Amino acid sequence: KPFKKQVFRGHELDKLLEMGSEEIVGLMNSRQKRRFRHGIQGKYERLIKKLRKSKLNVPAGEKPKAVKTHLRNCIVVPEMCNSIVDVYGGKYWNPVEVRADMVGHFLAEFSLTYKPIRHGRVGKGATRSSKFVSNL
Repeated sequence: KPFKKQVFRGHELDKLLEMGSEEIVGLMNSRQKRRFRHGIQGKYERLIKKLRKSKLNVPAGEKPKAVKTHLRNCIVVPEMCNSIVDVYGGKYWNPVEVRADMVGHFLAEFSLTYKPIRHGRVGKGATRSSKFVSNL
C-alpha cells in the first residue's frame, strides 16, 4: 500500500520545504498572514529550533522525541512537519504529530482543553440513576 503524500493547498511537503517564507505565508489564511506580517517572536523560533534538533537525533524510520510547549498560539509551518509536539491543554500534555495538512493552523486546534462528555450512557458518571442500574 503506497504512502499517502503529505499535501498543503496542492503543494507537496518537499516543495513546501523548498519555498521561501513569503511564498508559504502567501498560501495561508488572512489571520496567519497578519501574524507573520507583524513579525515572529523568539519563543516560536526556539520551538522550531528544538523540533529541528529532535528530528536530527532520531534513527531512520522512527518517530522523533516529543517537544513540550505551552505555545498553543503557534502557527504550524512546513519545517515543523514530521515531528511530535506535546501541547499543554491546561492539565495534560497532548501529543500532536504534525503533518503537512496542518500547516497554517494553530497548535491549539489539535489539543483540546476539555474532555468531551457523552450524555445518556448508562452506568457512567456521577448521576444518581447510575447507582440503581442492575449489573446482570
